[in-house]
Amino acid sequence: MEIIESEMSGWGLRSVGPPDATKTVLLVPGGLGTARFYDDVLRQPAVDGTGVRFVAATPPGFGGRPGPDDLTVEHYASLVGDLAAELDADLVVGHSLGANYALEMVAAGYFAGPVVLLSPTFSAEDEEADFRRIARLSRIPLIGRVPWIVFPRIIDSSFKGRLPADRHNELVAEMKTFDMGFCRRQVVAYFEYLDRRAPLTKRLCDAGIATWVAFGERDEIGLTDDERRTLEACPHISLVEIQDAAHFIMTDQPAHTLDLILRALHTNTAG
Repeated sequence: MEIIESEMSGWGLRSVGPPDATKTVLLVPGGLGTARFYDDVLRQPAVDGTGVRFVAATPPGFGGRPGPDDLTVEHYASLVGDLAAELDADLVVGHSLGANYALEMVAAGYFAGPVVLLSPTFSAEDEEADFRRIARLSRIPLIGRVPWIVFPRIIDSSFKGRLPADRHNELVAEMKTFDMGFCRRQVVAYFEYLDRRAPLTKRLCDAGIATWVAFGERDEIGLTDDERRTLEACPHISLVEIQDAAHFIMTDQPAHTLDLILRALHTNTAG
């Protein structure tokens, strides 16, 4: 199935499926990601014949696109909600930082769900230790620029084995399109959000939205015991583990990711 590229409200879109589809799924990438990170899902043979339109979207500021001055998670949550409304989306899928945008979107009432959250972060403690260190450095004047000056030179080696071998060069090239100054400010805004809002499990549960929360079997993002208990106790949240997948669930297991999306799309309640 051919992937169609288009633009909408500052977003770069990659779409498959009939334009007159009765159901639409919006897919939002995570930090350093673009719509192309969902290509393995969009190209699944099972997509053809579903009658569903799938729209993977690169947010403003991502992939070198012009971005807003306000990089807070709350603002991006409103942008995702606006795009979902423009597309008349029935389901929103977010990965990593994009999952946190989708989480805050439903918590703030911008979208009535359902949603699929792939590897969201519910507190700073859940993040990888190296990423937490980079975030701390990023807040320091002058010194905070250093990791982002170095990072483009080590992206290729840093993501060896974390992306499909046949798409490694393509996806690393996508990461290199990002403005590193933007990335630094985005990371600072993200951790400030976690400081303000965490733990986010109760905030998600209180939203009352049918939600599927998925982590890879080898995911680098963790869950505290309290966070897991809250998710498992919430009647409209389903906690899912994707076998043989790490953090990039949609590239590690695109078929299973599609199955989860279709299940969420055609089921009224999670849990």
